[in-house]
Amino acid sequence: MKAAIALAYGNIFEPALIDEISGLASFVDFKEGDKLIEIGKYIRQMPLLVSGAIKILREDRTEGELLLYFLERGDTCAMTLACCMGDTKSEIRAIAETAGTVAMIPVAKMEEWLGKYKSWRNFVFSSYNKRLSEMLTAIDNLAFMKMDERLLAYLKEKAKVNNTATVANTHQEIAYALNTSRVVVSRLLKAMENEGIVKLHRNTIELLK
Repeated sequence: MKAAIALAYGNIFEPALIDEISGLASFVDFKEGDKLIEIGKYIRQMPLLVSGAIKILREDRTEGELLLYFLERGDTCAMTLACCMGDTKSEIRAIAETAGTVAMIPVAKMEEWLGKYKSWRNFVFSSYNKRLSEMLTAIDNLAFMKMDERLLAYLKEKAKVNNTATVANTHQEIAYALNTSRVVVSRLLKAMENEGIVKLHRNTIELLK
């Protein structure tokens, strides 16, 4: 798996760190829809995403879900980092958006590498900053964006991480991700279709713009 690690993180980590990760990490393959991290569970290893995409969700008070951000190849989850190093329970849920592979790193090595590798320190701090920015964007979307704007932003992000112009989700699945109703999603999608922004098919949505 060294080649896969180098492909995902070769422009971030120095060769010696790539060698260490390749030698000690446990590699886990996942398929679309797999639940990788659950709310309320302890996280004993830090995930480095080697391939694929993962969505990070937060549960609200009514047991709905709110999409915080997507992870792509070369990413890690800052909230997972905090749980690992603080030995606290997870407050997020991670579900595979696509099939892929994740490299699991022991907590002890995470702490050791902070002092050993400058690239690792930069990666950890950069990941915190990037994820914080994405969570602030999610909050801003809830507070300031209209639902049609949130829906279009969601569709574009889904299309981006899946590298396709077609989003393969039902209206109910989208409504659940955006914490709204299926009726609202269906109405907004129909309006977008009339405006030439999307083309609706059975259980798929094609982005035209």
